[in-house]
Amino acid sequence: MPSTRRNFLALTAAGIASLSLTGTAEAAPRITPLKIKTGVGTFDAVAAGPLHGRKVLLLHGFPELGIEWEHQLLALAAAGYRAVAPDQRGYSPGVRPLDIGDYGLDYAVDDVVTIADALGWRKFDLVGHDWGAAVAWIAAARYAHRIRTLTAVSVPHLGAFAEALRVDPAQQEASVYMDRFRRPAPIPENELLASGKLTLPGVPDCKSAIYYKRLSQPGALTAMLNWYRANDFTGYEQKSSLPTLFIASTKDPMVAPYGVERTHNWVTGPYRLEVLEGVGHNVPEEVAPTVSDLLLSHLGRF
Repeated sequence: MPSTRRNFLALTAAGIASLSLTGTAEAAPRITPLKIKTGVGTFDAVAAGPLHGRKVLLLHGFPELGIEWEHQLLALAAAGYRAVAPDQRGYSPGVRPLDIGDYGLDYAVDDVVTIADALGWRKFDLVGHDWGAAVAWIAAARYAHRIRTLTAVSVPHLGAFAEALRVDPAQQEASVYMDRFRRPAPIPENELLASGKLTLPGVPDCKSAIYYKRLSQPGALTAMLNWYRANDFTGYEQKSSLPTLFIASTKDPMVAPYGVERTHNWVTGPYRLEVLEGVGHNVPEEVAPTVSDLLLSHLGRF
């Protein structure tokens, strides 16, 4: 049977037919496209697993899409979970407001419960990477009555991250790129699109090509960069009481150890930190099986 990677080559940015993990075509978990209609617009998403399964919402980072979680979606589905990974605001063409202010984290956090409501989910587990982790940390603190567990990848709790940006030279240096991204449009947009392709360390070229096709749409990259223009990570000091798994890595060029090491100060519930040696920033794709195993282990405990 074709491998998952060969199946993935057939994916396009416009639609995802299916992906098989193991076994026969009839029995194997599949990833399917999904449209989530909400009051703020329609989110594109990918989903896997039985509709009656325990619910898991996965939030991607920049400049990726919900398919960043390809391996985790399939692993969750194989374990009986219902997993959905939406393309967040600005990434979904149907939720692409023009104003920079509409990309403040408060709006993205509200999107989490808006999407869950549209899916009919009363309670769910939340997973996020990069900007998705930033959103997930805030949502976990504000909507603890709706969220069962939190898994954050790469980005520390924003209380710890904001402190790192204030006092830690290593994090300040690692975040210089954000100031470049915050320059007025279309300066950073033109620079990012100039090469005609996207190269992300640890991410397969075929997948990076899908991301590049989406961010090349008119207005898309500006919307994605508006996340940087609209946010400075301050004002989010509320601690999380949820059972939390934080996955970090030692070779992340964008996140220094300072904030990672202090995130435990911002979690009052059960907390587990996993630091992956020799791994870069794009953790869910670079070491996909490891992330899937850690996630399933975490969910299985609560």
